[in-house]
Amino acid sequence: MYNLIGQALLISVVVSFTLSGVALLVSRRSLTRSVFLAGFYADVLDFFYLPLRHIFLKFSDTRVLDKWMASLKNRAHASAFSKTKKRVILAPHCMRSLDCPAFSTQTGIQCKSCGKCVFTRLKKDAEKYGYKVFIVTGSSFVKNILKMEAADGVLLIACDYEINKVMRALKDKRVITYGIPMERDGCFGTEVNYQNVLSVFEEFKYSV
Repeated sequence: MYNLIGQALLISVVVSFTLSGVALLVSRRSLTRSVFLAGFYADVLDFFYLPLRHIFLKFSDTRVLDKWMASLKNRAHASAFSKTKKRVILAPHCMRSLDCPAFSTQTGIQCKSCGKCVFTRLKKDAEKYGYKVFIVTGSSFVKNILKMEAADGVLLIACDYEINKVMRALKDKRVITYGIPMERDGCFGTEVNYQNVLSVFEEFKYSV
């Protein structure tokens, strides 16, 4: 009896290591090309996220894991995201100018389009492509926003960690997520490659 239990546990460990290892290889490959069964392997990495994060924390950099997972999920979600009809953009407040005059509400920072940072341009371009922009100071704002906005598509501009975190949080919700990683992250003065933003707008463009 104990032998059978031990064998079953050993098989489970081997299968878990094999699956997560293959999923990591697939996620890394997703950075440069399309991959097969992206959604399945994204689910595998979500399931093993905490132990994998601990391993990366010891031997590598957890940002690498989040980068691979966010890329893999973009591959998995692209087709479904292209079919969404009501989209919002969630972007971090750390991209604001340091002397931003805007104030905060329950749905984030209310941009005044003062022209001091990228958000003035982002709001204008996003409107043309059918997105509503929300500037959030943390992922806790996401639930409030989605309660007030009946969105089925969420475009995330953030660091890879936050993209992966929000994608995981919204996994079982009725929204499709897609992420644009920032070029430089941190607590302030962060940047996104705006050409990447425009490319995503064009890739998922629809008539509004």
